[in-house]
Amino acid sequence: MKKLLGEERRHQLLDLLKAASEPIKGTELAKQAGVSRQVIVGDMTLLKARNEPILATSQGYVYMKNLNENHASERQIACVHSPADAQDELYTLVDAGVTVKNVTVEHPVYGEITASIMVSNRHEVDLFLARVKETGASYLSELTDGIHLHLIAASSEEFLDAAVEGMRGKGYLADEE
Repeated sequence: MKKLLGEERRHQLLDLLKAASEPIKGTELAKQAGVSRQVIVGDMTLLKARNEPILATSQGYVYMKNLNENHASERQIACVHSPADAQDELYTLVDAGVTVKNVTVEHPVYGEITASIMVSNRHEVDLFLARVKETGASYLSELTDGIHLHLIAASSEEFLDAAVEGMRGKGYLADEE
């Protein structure tokens, strides 16, 4: 493909993201635009600075307006568990029909730190956890003795209630320790 320049490339990237039904990896966007992945990272930063609702997830870039159409309800839940329970926690949530949008911890120096997760099913959880393992990254909750918040979203309050009940049953809710 011929290399696209500046604004033309960013316009094409927005069109691709808006049309996508699932996240698109930076390497795939780079291939389609005929540029390096690092150029795509810069383009995404510029687009976000223009208030485009783009989210970088472990599965790729997502245009947030596409996601929000399916999520009428959101809730933040306080959780606590060991790193060994991360897979079970995320499976419990996605099996209840919710998307785990992010994780937040309260750091003593930096204050609130929030990172995107964006997993909606076991396959996405497995990809996320594989990425954590292959990079040797730590979970944010390791900074706070396992205490963290998740923003969860679903098409109805019933799914959110089911997710909370599942977490309660596993002993993963921080306010019920």
